[in-house]
Amino acid sequence: MTALDDARGLLASLTDAPLAGVWSSAGRANLIGEHTDYNEGYVLPFAIDRRTYAAVSPRADDAIRVASTFDPDPVELPIARLADTFAGEPGAAVRRGDVPEWAAYPLGVAWAALEASGRAPHTVLGLDIAFASDVPVGAGLSSSAAIEGATAFALDELWQLGLEGIQLARIGRTAENEAVGAPTGIMDQVSSMLGRADAATFLDCRSLEHETVELGLAAEDLALLVIDTQVQHAHSTGGYRDRREACERGAALLGVPALRDVAVADLDRARTVMDEVTFRRVRHIVTENQRVLDTVRTLRERGPRAIGELLLASHASMRDDFEISVPELDTAVDAAMSAGAIGARMTGGGFGGAAIALVESAAQDRVTAAVTEAFAAAGFAEPRIFPVTPSAGAGRDL
Repeated sequence: MTALDDARGLLASLTDAPLAGVWSSAGRANLIGEHTDYNEGYVLPFAIDRRTYAAVSPRADDAIRVASTFDPDPVELPIARLADTFAGEPGAAVRRGDVPEWAAYPLGVAWAALEASGRAPHTVLGLDIAFASDVPVGAGLSSSAAIEGATAFALDELWQLGLEGIQLARIGRTAENEAVGAPTGIMDQVSSMLGRADAATFLDCRSLEHETVELGLAAEDLALLVIDTQVQHAHSTGGYRDRREACERGAALLGVPALRDVAVADLDRARTVMDEVTFRRVRHIVTENQRVLDTVRTLRERGPRAIGELLLASHASMRDDFEISVPELDTAVDAAMSAGAIGARMTGGGFGGAAIALVESAAQDRVTAAVTEAFAAAGFAEPRIFPVTPSAGAGRDL
């Protein structure tokens, strides 16, 4: 059974109504560019071959009901109540217990889609939506953006909203920021929804201009391994929010709209106008933006084998300056490199989740064994390690 089959089976257990279709969106890994998105900087993520599926049937009433294989209890709301539920303080509906956090993602997308399109609730079809996924939850692979993307593409078609890909990505970000209360940027939604095979998406998070950057992994006989530490994280908790507030504080002290506007050459001045912790947060963002630009140039000029040192420098910056790594992530990176990886770094928001390692295809088993042994020696839970292939983003499957 695939996740697509699971979504269809769950839907069939909810309703006898005919299947309107199945849509899906990809999880994502970030090659480089961490926490730069909400600082209006640059990122280089790619969609992965792990997906969330949304099987949809029409309803005869004006409600939307969502169900997931991860939760036995469906959640139902009248479409007319979406605005009342989510339009207040960010994340309030989740904190009040009006909706469970997982359901706030798709229901928040429905609310944001109506707001963005200007459609009135009484003009759209009631729906049952059943979700199933093979994107690991809490691993830093953006399971949240995958459910948002599958929902957004389904609603765009079924509600005839006429929205484009980048608009749907904005809707996903609105759902995550406002309905869920997670202060994330737009990188996850863009890469999850708009990814391309064997390529990464180079995104300017200020202008939202984006272009495809070929990775060329297959031609070089390279593979990307995800090392899921099994340490769970949650973006709606305090560590992520603290880092974002530090970035905003640093930008204000430097008199710029966002840290995107600070160059590496400006860091000496930055050190003189802020405390040490804020400075280190700022230094990570500024140098990470430069590393993204350097990685794009290196991929185009020299290919994927030449980016290893940039990946390692990114991890060191997240570990030492942004302080979002954990011992399991550091162990994953160190063990992968000791076993011959070309480069490795943690990926995602941090405080747990996953690392990625760029390896020779023939070295996957060796690197996997080395990381697993290192985790055992450190007394950590066994990691889940698997290859990912840069893949296409959101779309209709059936």
